[in-house]
Amino acid sequence: MGTELSFAGKVAVVTGGAGGIGTGICQRLAEIGGQVVVTYNSSAEKAKKLLARLPGENHSAFQMKVDDSDSVAQLASQVREKYGRLDLLVNNAGMTRFVEHNDLDGLDDELIDQIFRVNWRGAFATVRALKTLLAEGDGGTIVNMSSIAGTSGIGSNIAYCASKAALDSMTRSLARALAPQIRVISVAPGLVDGEYARTFDSAWRQAQIDASPTGRLTQPEDVADAVLAATLLLPQTTGSILQVDGGRLLG
Repeated sequence: MGTELSFAGKVAVVTGGAGGIGTGICQRLAEIGGQVVVTYNSSAEKAKKLLARLPGENHSAFQMKVDDSDSVAQLASQVREKYGRLDLLVNNAGMTRFVEHNDLDGLDDELIDQIFRVNWRGAFATVRALKTLLAEGDGGTIVNMSSIAGTSGIGSNIAYCASKAALDSMTRSLARALAPQIRVISVAPGLVDGEYARTFDSAWRQAQIDASPTGRLTQPEDVADAVLAATLLLPQTTGSILQVDGGRLLG
């Protein structure tokens, strides 16, 4: 980003921080002086390796299940004890599985419940547990990691699309409920060039690139820069959906 940004002396929690998008966000926050708390569910080794290469110091990793409210509450206690403050929460943890939209039987009840439990309820539970810390001092920012699937209805499965639409609705509701101490913004990427995108064949990937007005897929770094912009450059923005999709919704 062209503007010199600083997050020095500030603390961020990034849920699902050991994944592709999460890693990009943690890296950018650390590069501008932030102290980063990486949460993970089962990726302990990835989280450990990420911490080892983050610039700066006083970063941490905590195992947390976003769909377990007791686990989330424990995280809040650990952050308060270690840092005594929280300036940014990035609700990045999420899950999905590819199911053709016309395969209604393939989208079974268990998968639907798991998607909403992690993607929506998990984000809400994390906000609920950390809102007091975020509201202290100068106040804080919440960035919910959404997707253009919440607007387009096109994505890995119907429940995933619906969960992201619900996340965007929650962003608007929380922006009113937590104002003025806390701002809440959704960042909605298009298809991100990472592990998930690489599970598809090259012809499908090229079709997605061709459908993008910018002529490329969104990179994790693009999403990370959007999080930084929402946090540091847009103080009058709250309750909004910031799309990072290369103009994909224009097609």
